[in-house]
Amino acid sequence: MNTKTTEISLPPQSLTDIFLRFLRFGFLAWGGPVSQIAMIRQELVEEQKWISPEKFNRVLSIYQALPGPEAHELCVYFGMLAGGRTGAFLAGLGFMLPGFGLMLALSWFYVAYGISSPLFQSIFMGMQPAVAALIVRAVHRIGSHALHDDAWLWTIAFLGGLAQLLKVNFLVTLLVSGLIYAFAHRKQKALAFIGIAAFLAWLGFIGFSQQAVQTLPEKVATLTKSVSLPILFWTGLRGGLLTFGGAYTVIPYLQRDAVQIGAWMTQQQFLDGLALSGLLPAPLIIFSTFVGYMGAGVPGAIVITIAIFAPAFAFTMLGHEVLERLVDNSSVHTFLDGVTAGVVGLIAATALGILNDTVIGIHAWIIFSVALIVLFKSKSKWIVAAVVLAAGLYGMIFL
Repeated sequence: MNTKTTEISLPPQSLTDIFLRFLRFGFLAWGGPVSQIAMIRQELVEEQKWISPEKFNRVLSIYQALPGPEAHELCVYFGMLAGGRTGAFLAGLGFMLPGFGLMLALSWFYVAYGISSPLFQSIFMGMQPAVAALIVRAVHRIGSHALHDDAWLWTIAFLGGLAQLLKVNFLVTLLVSGLIYAFAHRKQKALAFIGIAAFLAWLGFIGFSQQAVQTLPEKVATLTKSVSLPILFWTGLRGGLLTFGGAYTVIPYLQRDAVQIGAWMTQQQFLDGLALSGLLPAPLIIFSTFVGYMGAGVPGAIVITIAIFAPAFAFTMLGHEVLERLVDNSSVHTFLDGVTAGVVGLIAATALGILNDTVIGIHAWIIFSVALIVLFKSKSKWIVAAVVLAAGLYGMIFL
């Protein structure tokens, strides 16, 4: 009980306050999960001190190991703390509604008019480097809180980033990260060094194997067909249950069902929708709305979105007490600290990939650099939206 007394301190919250707070978060949720998590942490942990930073890191580690988008699950978690199950539902709903509405509108626009117009392409190209800057800023913010001045944690973060670049299953990376730090923290440094050496050797083997083996391109759809709502619901539910490690891992599941097997959209349509969703203030998993719309219009978009978010609501609303006992168990704190360091490495590597794909050419570098400086200097809650919209305006004028 003492742990909860010192680590949780919530001011009174009405259900209306909860919904409006997380609706605002939803409108400001630019830049993907990394930026969204940093935003939630800044307001609820650093500024309003709902829970301690240490507890936040442990909660984040738990949700990293569960299926679903971590940022959305954190909103449901904080809503649960503030208003029980009703508060949890309203917090999650508020956070996802802006992105759902925008994705639905873009899906209609895409089908009706396409995105090949020069004006749209210019705005699109201007926003992409700004989104990359948001992610870099968020990685710095989360990493500075999670790694401290601990050489072990920095080493684990480096290993996590390397493993991500080599496409190692994230569950393996997080398990190894937690074990290495647990050994180091318990003065079993020999075992920790052995763990690091063994993991590095395995990563070297994987890297060598990837150079030696060439994979054949997978067959993709060229013609699209209609799909039933039950199939869309099952596709969304399965994606929500299998999305371990965050929203990024849902992409291959949806691509397989929608393009390769179901064939209700082409590979190019899939990639176009993914690019559009990356620019919205929403969890990346909102991309499922586009997939559902391409399969069965508005009903399909609604059905697949409900299904894919259902597990993210259910884990906290039904299993909150179990999760809290796990988070408050001091025997697993060290393990979770190591997992958090591994997560920092994972998202840093993801940020590098996004930078490589989006910051190309002099204009992109100008947008990225200016956006990054503004994000580091400004403390305004609306700065994220302002940066993205200004980048779109720059693209419309100069690109």
